[in-house]
Amino acid sequence: MLSPVKIWRNQNKIKSILNKKGEIISYTRIHVPPAGFESQAPYVVAVAQLDDGKRIIAQLVDFNESDLMIGRKIITVLRRTKDPGLEGIIPYGIKFKPVT
Repeated sequence: MLSPVKIWRNQNKIKSILNKKGEIISYTRIHVPPAGFESQAPYVVAVAQLDDGKRIIAQLVDFNESDLMIGRKIITVLRRTKDPGLEGIIPYGIKFKPVT
């Protein structure tokens, strides 16, 4: 069962990195996903360095193959992260979207 305290703490972390800009420094395509992510495969996960110097890992969404390159500018966005669990809660988190 998900603890309301854990959900609240995670929400505060998400707020601190939402709508931040940065650039991709590495990426990979996931073909065999872990449990809960099967419906999203294949998908791209990237490491990005944000403009404030932080490095974070997230899934890249809303992109064309031509957007997939080192140095591509991104922005952090809020999206559903995986399929709902047994509790029926739909988890949301940070993902990257290319800046157009």
